[in-house]
Amino acid sequence: MSLAEKVIGICRELALCTEEPGRTTRTFLSPPMRDVHRILTDWMSDLGMQVSVDAAGNLHGLHGSPDAPRLMIASHLDTVPGAGAFDGILGVVLGIALCESHPKLAIEVAGFSEEEGVRFGMPFIGSRALVGTLDAAALAKYDRDGISVEQAIRNYGLDPGQILNAKLSPRVFAYLEFHIEQGPVLDQAGVPLAVVDSIVGQSRFSLTFKGHANHAGTTPMHLRRDALAAAAEWILDVEATGNLESGLVATVGALTVLPNAGNVIPGQVRASLDVRHASDEIRLQSVERLLRSAASIAVLRDSFVEHAELLNQSTIAMDPDLCKTLSGYAPFHMSSGAGHDAMILAPHVPSAMLFLRSPGGISHHPDEAVRTEDVAAALEVGQQFIHELERQHA
Repeated sequence: MSLAEKVIGICRELALCTEEPGRTTRTFLSPPMRDVHRILTDWMSDLGMQVSVDAAGNLHGLHGSPDAPRLMIASHLDTVPGAGAFDGILGVVLGIALCESHPKLAIEVAGFSEEEGVRFGMPFIGSRALVGTLDAAALAKYDRDGISVEQAIRNYGLDPGQILNAKLSPRVFAYLEFHIEQGPVLDQAGVPLAVVDSIVGQSRFSLTFKGHANHAGTTPMHLRRDALAAAAEWILDVEATGNLESGLVATVGALTVLPNAGNVIPGQVRASLDVRHASDEIRLQSVERLLRSAASIAVLRDSFVEHAELLNQSTIAMDPDLCKTLSGYAPFHMSSGAGHDAMILAPHVPSAMLFLRSPGGISHHPDEAVRTEDVAAALEVGQQFIHELERQHA
C-alpha cells in the first residue's frame, strides 16, 4: 500500500466516527471525537510524536524537539451533517503522514476541534482558541440542547479555565494547511493542486422575521402577518443581490419556522445569511443592502425583523514568501471562496494553503472524494516544502 492510499484509507476510517449511524456527522467535542483522537493518537505515538489535547479540544502531535523552531501543519476534525470523508480531516492526516519519513524539521500537527460552526452557530472555535481570540462571549454560546461551549469543554473532561494555555507556541514560525478545494475550479482545469493566494472575506448573520401566528383556515389573506412570506420575499432578494457583482455569493442556508405547523400561519422565522467576496468593500455594501431590504420587506408586511452578526471576517492574504516556495512545486494559483482555519492563523503567523482537486467539485456531501494521484502529489509537494524550510532554518 502506498502512503497516499494509506492516507485515504485512514480518512475513510475516521468518517465512521459519527454521531449519526449511516452518515458522517461529527460536531464540536461530540462523543465520536474521542474515537478520532484515539486513532490519530495511536498513529502519532507509533511515530514517536509527543501527543496532547489542549483545553479547547485541539489535538496536537509534535515531531522533533520541543525547543526547536517548528512548522505547524493543521486543519479541522469536525464535520457538517452528512459530510464526506475528506473535508478538514485530510489536512490533519496528510500532516501526520509527512512525519512518516522523520524529517529533520520539527513539525507540529494539529487537529482543530471545531471549524464548521455547526453545533454553536459560530465557526473556528479550535483555531480561535489557539490564537487567543476565543472570548468569554464565545464560551457562553449555547447549542440546541442548552449546553454552552464552556460546558461542552467540561463534559469532554477538559478545563475551559486553561484556554489561555492553549495558545500557539512562539516556536511555530510557519503554518501550512492542506485542504480539498470544495469546488470545481481545479477539476475543470485538469489540475491536481493549487496554491491559495487568499481566502475571501465573509459575513454571517442571523435574521429573525416576526409576524403573528394565527389559524390558517380562519384568517383572511389581507389580515395576515406571515413571517415566512416575508422571509421568502427577502430570500429571493438575497439571490438577486448575489448576482449583482462578479465573484459575490449570497446564501440563505438555514430556516427555523415557528410554530412550524401545517395549519398555522408562521409567526416567526429565523434565517441565516452568508455573504462572501474577495473585496471587503463589496461584501459589506452587499450586507448593508440586504439588511435594509429585510427591514423594508418586514414593514410592508406589518412585521419587523431583528438581526445579529455572527461573523465579519475580512479577506485574508496568505504569506507571499511561503506561497512563492510552494509555487516551485505547484504553479497553479487561486483564491478560496470557503473559509478555513488558515484565515484565523494568518494574522498571527506566516501561513499558506495547498488545495487538492475535488472530483466533480463535490464537498459537504457523502460523495466527496479525492484522487490517489492527487494525494501522492500533495505528499510530494509537502516533502519538498519541508526540505526547503529545513534548508532555510539549518
